Amino acid sequence: MSFSESQIKVQDIYHLGIVAEIIDETSLVDLFNQLLGTHPQEIISAGQVIKAIIINGLGFISAPLYLFENFFEGIPTQHLLGEGIQPEHLNDEPLGRVLDKLYDAGLTEIFIRVALSGADRFGMKMDSFHLDSSSFHVHGDYGTGTDDEPSAQSGLITITYGYSRDHRPDLKQFILDLMWSGDGDIPLYLRVAHGNEVDSAMFGTLMAHFHKQWQIDALFVADAALYTEDNLQMIVSFRWVSRVTGTLTAAKKLLEKNSIDAFVPGKIPEYRIAPCCNDSGGVRQGWLVIESEARKESDLKQPEKRLSKKYTQAQSQLLKLCQQEFACGEDAFNPAKLLESQLPFHQLANIEVIEDGQHRESGRPRKDSQSTLISHIQAEIVPKETPITIATEEGGRFLIATNLLDTDKLSNEDVLPEYKAQQSTERGFRFLKEPLFFTSTVFLNSRKRVAALAMVMGLCLLVYTQAHRALRQSLKRGSQTIQNQLGKPTATPTLRWVFQCFISIHLLTFASLKRNRFPTSVRSGAGFYSFLVLPVVNIIFFAN
Repeated sequence: MSFSESQIKVQDIYHLGIVAEIIDETSLVDLFNQLLGTHPQEIISAGQVIKAIIINGLGFISAPLYLFENFFEGIPTQHLLGEGIQPEHLNDEPLGRVLDKLYDAGLTEIFIRVALSGADRFGMKMDSFHLDSSSFHVHGDYGTGTDDEPSAQSGLITITYGYSRDHRPDLKQFILDLMWSGDGDIPLYLRVAHGNEVDSAMFGTLMAHFHKQWQIDALFVADAALYTEDNLQMIVSFRWVSRVTGTLTAAKKLLEKNSIDAFVPGKIPEYRIAPCCNDSGGVRQGWLVIESEARKESDLKQPEKRLSKKYTQAQSQLLKLCQQEFACGEDAFNPAKLLESQLPFHQLANIEVIEDGQHRESGRPRKDSQSTLISHIQAEIVPKETPITIATEEGGRFLIATNLLDTDKLSNEDVLPEYKAQQSTERGFRFLKEPLFFTSTVFLNSRKRVAALAMVMGLCLLVYTQAHRALRQSLKRGSQTIQNQLGKPTATPTLRWVFQCFISIHLLTFASLKRNRFPTSVRSGAGFYSFLVLPVVNIIFFAN
C-alpha cells in the first residue's frame, strides 16, 4: 500500500509519550481538575495545563516558560494532552490562570494530597523521612509592591537576598523546603518560603506540620539545622536523627577527646563509629562520633594550608608588636603574652625585652640632656604540638545524634546509613537545578506565580521519582535488564537514561488507516509499562 505525502504526518514525540503515560497512570489531570475546578467554555482544563508544564519540565530541552508555546511546536499535543488541544492553546493566559489557581488553593496542601495519592498507588513504606532545603535564584526586582498587598499582610513569600546555595548572592531568591521518603527517595512534602529564611528557625515547625498532615510515626532525618534547643523541644515526641553542629562546646570536647581505640567499624565500609550519651537541649539522646577515611584524607590536606596561613598571620601580628614602644619591660612583656594566648596553633619563643635610650627633643642633644629608656619586644613564632595533633586526629570526624535509644529499633550501626540517605535530598535539588530543567531560571512578574511554579517544579520531581521507582520495580519483578550507557546489562538504570534511549522516537500519522490496525499500547504513545518489554524502535505508528 502506498501513501501520498499529504496522507503522512511526522511529529516529534521522543520520551514525552512515556512522561504523559506516567502522569495518566497517577490520574493527575483528574485530580487537579477536581481541586481547581473546570469551566465548560475552557479549551484546556487546569489539569491539562499542569500536565503540559510537567511534560515541558521533563522534556530536558532548554525551554523556559516564555517559550512555553514554542516547546510544543512539532509535538503531537492532541496525542499527549487531549483531543483538540493545539500548541497555540498553551499560551500565557491559561498558564497564568492555573498558576494563580494553584496558589489560591494552597500549594503545600495540594502537594501533600497529590503525594499521598501516589504513595498509596506505589505502595511506599513510611518508615523514615528526610528534610532539607535549598535556595533558587530569580531575575528581577520582586519588591514587596510587586503584588497588591505587602508580604506580611497577604502571606506572600518575600523574594529577597539571602544565603545562596547557588553561589549567586547578587540575585534575589526564594527557599524550597522538601521532605522525602526513605523508601524510593520520593518527595512527599513541599513548602515555598522567604528567600532569607533560616533553616534552623523552621525545621522543627516543618516536621511538626508534616507529622500533623500525615499522622505517621516515622523516623525524621535532617542536617545540623535541626539541632537547636528550640527544635529539639518542638519534636520531643518524635523519633529523629540529626547531625550535630561542630560549634557546640560539648561537640568540640567530644571530637577532641575520643581516641582512635574508641572507634569500631560501622556497616558502611571506611566508616567507624564511637557511641556515647548526651543530654543537650534537655533531651536524652545518643551521640555517635563518626570517622570517615575518605573525609579524613581530604581533611588532612587542609591543616598544612591552614597552619601556613595561621603562621603568616602570627608573623604579621608579632611584627606589629615588635614595632611598638613601651615605657618599661613589663609593659612590653604583657602584650606579648596576650598575643601568645590568642594564637591557636603557635606560641612565642625566645622572648626578649630590648631597652634603648632615646632623646625626645628634636635636634642635637645638649651635653646635660638625659635620654629616655624605650622598651621593645623581640620573639620567634614556633608551632604548638598539642593543638596540631588534636586537629590532625579530628580530621574526618563528625557527630550524629538521635533520641531513639532503643538499639532493637535502631542500632548504632544503622544510624549512619539512615543519615547517609540524606543524600537523596541533595540529588533531588540537583535535579531541579539542572540547566536543561525548564525552571532552572525563573522569569515571572508575580510572587504568587513564582511560588506556584516552585510547587510545579516539585510535581515534576514527584512524577520523575515515582516513574524511576516503577521502572526499577518492573525490571525486578520480571527479572529483566536493559543496556546501560556502556552497553552492559543493568537492572537499576536511571529514568534519565531510558528517556535518552527514546530520543529518536517520532509519531507517524497515516490518514487512511483504521485505528484498530495497531495495538493499544503503541497507539497510546508507547505506554510506560509496555516499553519495558517492547524493543526500542525509532517510529511509533498511529492510525488516524
